[in-house]
Amino acid sequence: MKIVLLGSGNVATHLAKALKSKGEELVQVYSQNLTNAELLARLVGAEAVNNLNKIENNADLYIISVKDDAIATVAKSLKNVTGLVVHTSGTTDINILLEQVKKAGVFYPLQTFSKSKDVSFENIPLCIEAGDEDQLAVLKSLASKISSQVYELDGEKRKVLHLAAVFACNFPNHLYALANKILNQNGLDFEIIRPLIAETADKVMDNLPENVQTGPAVRGDENTLNTHLSMLNDMPELQNIYQTLSNSIKLMPK
Repeated sequence: MKIVLLGSGNVATHLAKALKSKGEELVQVYSQNLTNAELLARLVGAEAVNNLNKIENNADLYIISVKDDAIATVAKSLKNVTGLVVHTSGTTDINILLEQVKKAGVFYPLQTFSKSKDVSFENIPLCIEAGDEDQLAVLKSLASKISSQVYELDGEKRKVLHLAAVFACNFPNHLYALANKILNQNGLDFEIIRPLIAETADKVMDNLPENVQTGPAVRGDENTLNTHLSMLNDMPELQNIYQTLSNSIKLMPK
């Protein structure tokens, strides 16, 4: 399959390498920044371009992997292509593509990506959607080459999944950053808390998170809660987060 990749960020980089490893042909990589396009194109043996007018029209698949608010603009430049056009967004409706191109779909990998850390696509959920059954079959076949977890999800379910992913991934990571801030301000290193983070994450691999919740809020330990809140008097934004999350834990069914 001849594939054009429009984007050179974290998702695009890992997806390109996964597809290349399974024998797919990456023919072009587009980015507004030519240097970024060249870096990824070199990895997968593709041509680098930074002008949408230079995108070839006869590839089999066009993968748009850019910021959500740029998807429509990129899709508009693909009106004359003959292949299937997909995006990798968790929240963007497929109709954004169908308004511009004849064949459209979604190829959304549910994972957090960083260029500096290699990941195996084998166990990454790939959520697909397409304009018709034939296009869906194409995406299912391609997704199954790189992942053992392929899900057919419509736009509404994909948005719910993306929302849940923000709670499960983005927010906890931000809380890690806040924990690091508290530690650093008191002469402690983040390294000391890594085993706790690892054990917490490991528990929910075999249990529902509400069944393994620990800490002062679930115990109703008001003395500890009040002590912690007083320690945050000089950081009202963290104090507010602490209070809000503690109240939410208290409200969870036991």
